[in-house]
Amino acid sequence: MDRHSDAGDGAAGGDRGGALGGGESNEASDGTSATGVDRRTVLGALAGAGSAAVAGCSGSRPDDAATTDVESDRLDELAARFAPTLYFDAAEPWFPTDPRPYTVEEDGETVVDGFEAFNGYHERYDEAGEPPAPTVFYNGMRYEDSPLAVVQFWFYSAFDQFTANFHWHDWEVLHVFVDLDTGDPQLYVASSHSRSVPNNEFLDPDPNVVPRILPELGSHSSTLSVNEEADTFQRVGEEGLLADITNTTIDTVEDLLGIPIAYGLPRDEGARLPFVVPEYEGEPIYDHPDLPAVSEGSLVDGALTIRSLDALRSPPTDLPLRETGTAFRHGGRPADGEDAALAEEAAESVVEYDLVESAELEDISAFTGPQLSFEFAVPQAVEDAVASHITTTGVPWDQPRYENPALDITAGNHRSEMAARYDAIADDPSFGDGAAEALDSVVARVTRATESDEAPDGEGLTTTGSSVESFVLIESDPEAVPTFAGGVAVANGVPEGDHRVTVNGAGRAPHSETLTVSADEPVTTAGVDGEIPLVAREDARKVELSDAESDADLTRTAIEDDFAGRIYDSAIDGSDAAYVHAGGAYTTEVRDADDEVGAYRVNPDPSTGDGGEDGGPDPIRIERPETGAAPLAGYVADVAEETRAAVAAAGGDGDDSDGDDSGNGGGGGSSGGPSNAVNGLERALAAAVEAAERAEERAREGDAEGTERQLANVADRIARIEERLAAAREGLPPGLANATGKRVKQATKRVEQAQNADKL
Repeated sequence: MDRHSDAGDGAAGGDRGGALGGGESNEASDGTSATGVDRRTVLGALAGAGSAAVAGCSGSRPDDAATTDVESDRLDELAARFAPTLYFDAAEPWFPTDPRPYTVEEDGETVVDGFEAFNGYHERYDEAGEPPAPTVFYNGMRYEDSPLAVVQFWFYSAFDQFTANFHWHDWEVLHVFVDLDTGDPQLYVASSHSRSVPNNEFLDPDPNVVPRILPELGSHSSTLSVNEEADTFQRVGEEGLLADITNTTIDTVEDLLGIPIAYGLPRDEGARLPFVVPEYEGEPIYDHPDLPAVSEGSLVDGALTIRSLDALRSPPTDLPLRETGTAFRHGGRPADGEDAALAEEAAESVVEYDLVESAELEDISAFTGPQLSFEFAVPQAVEDAVASHITTTGVPWDQPRYENPALDITAGNHRSEMAARYDAIADDPSFGDGAAEALDSVVARVTRATESDEAPDGEGLTTTGSSVESFVLIESDPEAVPTFAGGVAVANGVPEGDHRVTVNGAGRAPHSETLTVSADEPVTTAGVDGEIPLVAREDARKVELSDAESDADLTRTAIEDDFAGRIYDSAIDGSDAAYVHAGGAYTTEVRDADDEVGAYRVNPDPSTGDGGEDGGPDPIRIERPETGAAPLAGYVADVAEETRAAVAAAGGDGDDSDGDDSGNGGGGGSSGGPSNAVNGLERALAAAVEAAERAEERAREGDAEGTERQLANVADRIARIEERLAAAREGLPPGLANATGKRVKQATKRVEQAQNADKL
């Protein structure tokens, strides 16, 4: 599939899918719970979400009827009737304007130059003290032999700035599908993102209410607002307010997220969304000599801006949420109408825009400008220099959706409904149940790793929803997509093969993993069961391993926390690095090319001093990792000794009345109260340590029979620990009792792996 920068939208009509090298496609047809995403519900959720991308990537397009121009007077009438009111963020610097003042002639063609537009817009804005040349462009198409027509409203901005992407120029679009016989609107489709995320769509809007758009700050992706509060976004209906989108999916997305998949408006939904500063040739763009009218203050407000994604030690909590500033409304609409009153009430200022038919722009052949860049951090051990290559937008009138707006319908339920109403719209199987067979998507939910109240202090994690949006880079593409709805990431159109997926977020250590997209699997979940927990930089510790000095040929690694379970799982090529939370206690698992397993205990000290890279703690290095029975037995000895020491520190002294734990005999519980029971647990743990150490010794000596006998002894000792723990719980701190139980299960698993290992 061809990838390049588009007209600010991409296949699904959005504007940021090509953040890091490649951009989105110009063509519209290209293309659980908080702790997990299961495959069945992902398929259902994405069948509609990926519809536009599915059709494009398979080389097909829905067989919609041909279109023709809407008769001129009728088009003008419809444009005036449905011209939307736009409610902008109070910090918005770039409002819809006319690009024609910034055209230049290059090689015999008329183009809009990025430097001319960016600098000229701010020069005019500063001189006038108000947005220059407020303009919205419109285009109309009618489906042949059908009463269905579409009025498109195109919004041009001189620049686009966002966390995951920025570029010269920006085009966004609202499609209003209308029945010419009844005059009623049928469907609103507002460009909200790249082809990877569904548009914001609403079926059967009120014909008597002026369409309303809430452009996202800086990036201008268009969220619909049809609810009673004109300048707010409502993802789901509640408290008497309508939902602003009617996107649904096969199987319903509620199984996956509890919400419809659409980009929406994160800062209006309570999510922090930091912005970064575009760079050109290594310097902030406002320092370029060809942009004398552009200053640091010309960009998104500094209160919302960070200078790099890893500049913060923790995720920002004080970024302002969305507030309405300026409203744009059509100047030809009555000043005493309801929409005018709503705008006056909701906005600090109201600007009236001109409506101009987009045909007047069609002599413009390109929107130009050099590539821009910004930092994208990945763990150093897996880092090839990842640079962003962000360029310019395309030309709307060269896009297929300009003539066939139905290509921008991205919710499967909407296409099916429109097809049921109008023969002109094809109920293409790739937009319905059949979409699941053709999807090539990577999905995940990005969460936040934090310490668990059920664990001992500093020795166990849980994961919670994220309050700061992140973005995800498929480096082999590469295409960066921001998360939405508190951490949901959907990347469609990912080619078959191996890919490195990197997730980055302000104030958080990056996550990077390798996964395989198979032609036989329509959906690939990143992370563990679709979840990727990120760690605040101030809490992060790097775990590194390499087989460079090892006899093992490592192919995979995973990390499990005692309480949060498996939090990392990735294919590797001999070396790997991952960031973990200092407040966790971990089992690091490695696998080699023969599928033999090894395990290592990693329990970071939260008080570790500086000394590592960037002034942080030294990395935790697993030197010369091994696989087979020996390292697995060594792991059991380590985790048992760690637990024994903690139990000893918590239990105090008691008499030896609960039996002998040096052999297989002895009682199964304490007869001397909680203190004695705790002492019995400690002795059981000590016996397991001794047995596991002997098993490791036999394995390293190459004694297969001795190893087998000792591993059986270890298994018996672990079973004894379980008995002792049941009796000792009353005498242990709850967190330590919980941790001991979880470690016993982990040790049991590793002993079984050692017993099944073909390698000593």
